[in-house]
Amino acid sequence: PAITTTGIYPGVSNIMAAQMIAVHQAAARKSTNEDGTPIPIPQPKKLSYHYFTAGSGGAGPTILSTSFLLCGEQVTAYKDGAAVTLPPASYRQVVDFGSGVGSREVFLYNLPETHSAFETMNIPTVSARFGTSPGVFNTGMQLIAKLAPKGFLENEFNVKPLVALATPFVKLADKFVGEKCAMKVCLEMDDGSAPTGVYVHKELSKCVGLATAAFAMSVLEGGTQPGVWYPEEGGAVAPEDRALLLERASKGTKKFVLNKPLWDVESSPMQLGFGFYMEK
Repeated sequence: PAITTTGIYPGVSNIMAAQMIAVHQAAARKSTNEDGTPIPIPQPKKLSYHYFTAGSGGAGPTILSTSFLLCGEQVTAYKDGAAVTLPPASYRQVVDFGSGVGSREVFLYNLPETHSAFETMNIPTVSARFGTSPGVFNTGMQLIAKLAPKGFLENEFNVKPLVALATPFVKLADKFVGEKCAMKVCLEMDDGSAPTGVYVHKELSKCVGLATAAFAMSVLEGGTQPGVWYPEEGGAVAPEDRALLLERASKGTKKFVLNKPLWDVESSPMQLGFGFYMEK
């Protein structure tokens, strides 16, 4: 058996979404209307993945290469059941990741969990956004995505000189911004509810290792069925085993919450400028 994309995002983020849907639907199955009739089982209608990594997250050239390559890929997102093609590093949003991280700008990128959520969880509207700090790095990615000749960034040999050029600046920034990693997974259900999950770890390198190990343990313990699976599929991690995987993957986190209302996970940060924030 094999599971694809088993890191922190994608990977744990997929499981967070699947688990929130399952918990919300399970609660509905236990509820009834005032007249005793069962209430309709709520279905997800929108899923938004939001990711933030400070600097390079300690990954240096590795995450730089990935980011540059993604700047050369058109984004496939889904809206009301139809695929839409959008430019990379576009459609900026400011997302509040809660205390300890605050509000950060994030941008659309072509990430695999968008397609897998649409395909396996039947969610009609799905998107994924990523951002870093300091904010000038996000601006740089936008410029590269807009100005690079078509097809240029699809070749890793073209990307290598860009990585070499940017690495010293990123390493310098890493000394100031750290390598914090944050995820915010936002659902909208057709019953009007909006369950939200947040994951915050102070070191990207450690949380990626924990995430990968959690998936590996699931496979080794016999929890994965024969075949090749996306993380959120039942054949990858059985629904009853998702909570254990999330427990393992969230060790050492500064914050890990699921199925919280949106207002309960947000904060009120103070913007210092140039992509830096401080909690009030």
